Amino acid sequence: MGMSVKAGGGGGRGRRRGKHMPMSEINVTPMVDVMLVLLIIFMVAAPLLQTGIDVNLPEAKGQQIPTPKKDPLAVTVKANGDVFIGDSQVPLDDLATKLKAIAQNGYDETIFVRGDKGVNYGTVMQVMSRINQGGFKKLSFVLDGEKGGT
Repeated sequence: MGMSVKAGGGGGRGRRRGKHMPMSEINVTPMVDVMLVLLIIFMVAAPLLQTGIDVNLPEAKGQQIPTPKKDPLAVTVKANGDVFIGDSQVPLDDLATKLKAIAQNGYDETIFVRGDKGVNYGTVMQVMSRINQGGFKKLSFVLDGEKGGT
């Protein structure tokens, strides 16, 4: 009779404590899963974080210029002739004065000119002329980097 009671009791008092003891090992599998999901999210979102005005850049082959030391100053010309400094639209006549005002706060020496491949050549020349009138001598053209150069 004592045998049947012991077998039905689950093995005694010491064994029950072993089942309910806290686990001291960390399960890293869920953490790895979360990290991989975050990695994928950031890889997909990184190209979308690119700032600036969306233009269809021309394709050309050329050497890539070194990365600027400070934030570059970008002038963008859209296909319809609109001119932007960074993300803000600027009238063509005010371009030189706006650039001078920005330059007082410090900028990289080179001004990057981004022009849509459908923009009129004369419009780009007018923008370059206004930049030159503002006293800026170093210009760099931005091309589509995926197809040949920058």
